[in-house]
Amino acid sequence: MELYLLCLFAFLAGFIDSIVGGGGLVQVPAFFVLYPTLPVPNVIGSNRIASAVGTSVAAWNYGRKVRIPWEPVLYAGLSSAVFSYLGATVQSMLPSSVLKPIILALIIAIAVHTYLKKDFGQHERLRIDARRLPLWAAGIGALLGFYNGFVGPGTGSLLMFGFVSVIGYNLLTASAVSKVVNVIADVASLVFFITHKYVLFHIALPIMVFNVAGSYVGSHMAMLRGNAFIRKVFLVVVAGIVLRFGWDVLQSFGK
Repeated sequence: MELYLLCLFAFLAGFIDSIVGGGGLVQVPAFFVLYPTLPVPNVIGSNRIASAVGTSVAAWNYGRKVRIPWEPVLYAGLSSAVFSYLGATVQSMLPSSVLKPIILALIIAIAVHTYLKKDFGQHERLRIDARRLPLWAAGIGALLGFYNGFVGPGTGSLLMFGFVSVIGYNLLTASAVSKVVNVIADVASLVFFITHKYVLFHIALPIMVFNVAGSYVGSHMAMLRGNAFIRKVFLVVVAGIVLRFGWDVLQSFGK
């Protein structure tokens, strides 16, 4: 029964993640609730292989319909992979409670900005010239890669915000770009999880199938409904990230 329920959550996570990122906010908590005795590395590793394949399908689906700027994407992906490892290393030495209140304030600011700016990401207005674009993309990848390694939830959503607000992509292009960047970073982390035997394939493979199905449906809907639909889903997911971080910060103060 637990696996059947987790597969349903995996479909929902893939659907959300393929549109604006943040699927981990659904799938990882469900994993912990349904399999409370599993060690954390096994949960993260098994979830990662499912989400990585689902994100790959979404990236492929977007690539068929949306023009993806491959050079900045590769720069962002490689820097994200490197800094994700660095973030995980720092996290092991520094308690995340140190930075979580600052991150919470930044995410609230992102939510307010997106809500008030009704045309956010609706039209593409590039702010960076072509020569400097790979460098800026690498900077976004590095910053969010470090965040992913240090704390994690909602990295795809924050990547989208960075590509829209800094570079000037519309939300549909930013969603497609963030999926490819996520795939590169996920593959790098999967090497660690698989080689250390943290992936439980009897759980990972079924949820992978449902995550892929959700990703396929979600990416199709994003391309069909366009930027206005993506903005609404983005706001809902960012609100979820705020609630998650707010709860973590309150718990850390209560200790």
